[in-house]
Amino acid sequence: MAENKTKATKTNVKDFIATIEHKQRQADALTLLDIFAEETQQQAVLWGPSIIGYDTYSYQTADKKTHQFMRTGFSPRKQNLVLYIMVGFSDFDEKMQTLGKFKTGKSCLYINKLSDIDEQVLRELIQLSLQEMARRYPE
Repeated sequence: MAENKTKATKTNVKDFIATIEHKQRQADALTLLDIFAEETQQQAVLWGPSIIGYDTYSYQTADKKTHQFMRTGFSPRKQNLVLYIMVGFSDFDEKMQTLGKFKTGKSCLYINKLSDIDEQVLRELIQLSLQEMARRYPE
């Protein structure tokens, strides 16, 4: 398997957020920056050109190569905010029912704006995801 294309960078996260043209998306990104920092107790790191990640974990692919990736994070994309809940959502059905307005992918939570979801439920999802990541990928 090839190297990960998305890697941690040295780019300042707040400088990146300042470049976001959509003012609501920029404001939501600053709020998410605080939420994720509080819930993870980690510093934000820019992964690739547009993903703000927290903490890391190591995993091994079938070819026995070890890779690193973020445990959780988000990206303020042009269309929506993407939150990365790396363990997916299948174990969180009850929480998802109370979250608010969203769409999901395998490990992506897509929201238009933070006011569409319940912040406390989001915080709980981040914590549950981190607990499961710690179980699956102990440090």
